Amino acid sequence: MFPTISLVLVLTCTVIFNVFPTKADDLKTYIVHLSLPEGQDFPRAHEIEEWYNSFLSKIPSRPNEKPKMVYAYRHVITGFAAKLSVDQAEALENLSGVVSVRPEGVYQLQTTRSSYFLGLRQDSGLWKDSNKGKGVIIGIMDTGVTPGHPSFNDNGVPAPPSTWKGKCEVAGCNNKLIGLRSFVHGISPMDEDGHGTHTSSTAAGNSVDNANVFGMANGTASGMAPLAHLAMYKVCTDDCLLSDILAGMDAAIKDGVNVMSLSLGGDQLPFHEDSMAIGAFNAMQKGIFVSFAAGNEGPLDSSLSNEAPWMLTVGASTIDRRITTSVLVRNWKFD
Repeated sequence: MFPTISLVLVLTCTVIFNVFPTKADDLKTYIVHLSLPEGQDFPRAHEIEEWYNSFLSKIPSRPNEKPKMVYAYRHVITGFAAKLSVDQAEALENLSGVVSVRPEGVYQLQTTRSSYFLGLRQDSGLWKDSNKGKGVIIGIMDTGVTPGHPSFNDNGVPAPPSTWKGKCEVAGCNNKLIGLRSFVHGISPMDEDGHGTHTSSTAAGNSVDNANVFGMANGTASGMAPLAHLAMYKVCTDDCLLSDILAGMDAAIKDGVNVMSLSLGGDQLPFHEDSMAIGAFNAMQKGIFVSFAAGNEGPLDSSLSNEAPWMLTVGASTIDRRITTSVLVRNWKFD
């Protein structure tokens, strides 16, 4: 009788395994870093993608859990993002030529007086010496942007350089806003959050006279490089997926940006395990200046994120402005 019971148990386990296979929804996105063979070059995009796919073809898969390429990176890292099961990720990491396979991380998004407070003047000093950023292309990785916003008027901004290869996926671009793309699948590049419009105008917003908040703090609002060109790469909604961020950075390098700005951050990793730091390093090697936010999380005074030495890490400070108002309470009490 015992052999019969054992056989029934084996058959039952087999049936359960076949009825509940791994679903495609169970596959997670992994970032795969590869080592480029010495002397090997892939001059065409489809050639490097075929090389990437050759790794996926070497790992086991069932009909419902076939690995799927999400992004094939060419400039920001040597590697790709793919949907994999845990077993497939482990098998892939054991292949020759694979440096690492890690689950993608999730990153978080991190006034008229500022330019004057920083000593920037219309006809002297840094603004004059730098021509207010004229001819420079700043690529922003964020939540999108709002075309038609006053800060993105193109008064005094020349046409983009002939080296520019980017594009706008929606109408509303001009000589100021020269690129607008989304890397969040199925989502418009328009800003539905406000964060991207804020960071873009801080970096490269053109001058806007008589800017104020309900009549207070009136003055001329301006970004730090008011005559620079702006290209927005939407990589965030409420959160920012690492695979989308790397895709935006990859496109920005290809498009020909001079500066890359990312006001977002995530868990800190050793530099050799941090895909963002690796991507920033590769951008720096191609002559692109990369700036990251210092973060909002603390936990202590002077704590920061994005501390790799090849990127500029930017934190906030106080300025010399106070906005005060009066409140009249009829019963002289605050409820």
